Amino acid sequence: MIRVAIGGPRGKMGQEAVHTVMNNENMELVAVLDHKEIGDLLSESPEFPASYDVPVFLDLESLISSIKPDVFVDLTTPHQVFEHTMMCLQNAVRPVIGTTGFSEAQLELCSKIAKDNELGCIVAPNFAIGAVLMMKFAAMAAAYFPDVEIIEMHHDQKLDAPSGTAYKTAQMIAEVRPSHKQGHPTEEETLPGARGASYDGIPIHSVRLPGLVAHQQVMFGGEGQLFTLRHDSFNRQSFMSGVTFSINQVMDLKELVYGLENIL
Repeated sequence: MIRVAIGGPRGKMGQEAVHTVMNNENMELVAVLDHKEIGDLLSESPEFPASYDVPVFLDLESLISSIKPDVFVDLTTPHQVFEHTMMCLQNAVRPVIGTTGFSEAQLELCSKIAKDNELGCIVAPNFAIGAVLMMKFAAMAAAYFPDVEIIEMHHDQKLDAPSGTAYKTAQMIAEVRPSHKQGHPTEEETLPGARGASYDGIPIHSVRLPGLVAHQQVMFGGEGQLFTLRHDSFNRQSFMSGVTFSINQVMDLKELVYGLENIL
């Protein structure tokens, strides 16, 4: 039985993760981490049934010292994720991170600590299996279509832009694509930002609108043709197979893995 703690249980992703772990016969939800006082037990929060008698903590250090979970699933905010990951790795807890917001330097540091401690850690920009496949296929296509733009679309409550999925996609494409600036050499933005953000010359456009969940398309242009890869998540349940997979897999890892495409 894998002892699991979840950070951010009342968010939309967090609620799905709580139900998923509670209904998994190989896992036990032993604690949750919230950012505000909601009661001593998760069952005291109106989002959950009375049977969810899981202790609630406001501080991760207290949670770890009191409960000693095997795995901590972080679904909190980009502002907290690095601190949470470091605390877990320094206290023999395996982090499964579904919150974006790491810098490259932070990822490198976490990777070093995980490897030094021979402790599994998974950082997943996207838990949806279809999105992971989209990223893998995009990297394959970039070897043949070097001109590419990424459009990611999310709900209007998302805190970071671009999304972790878009950023990871651009990184994977950049590994096989010759670095170059796209568009006309002397193009000019008459409205700053019109061409989007840029990663190694790859434009990334972020859309934030009510009604969206998580969507991305990667558009490759070539002579006389357009090749588009697209993935849509219409609800948070689409991410739960990846969450379950990650919790199981992180128990056998002895290092940090960035992206589920590396262990599928």
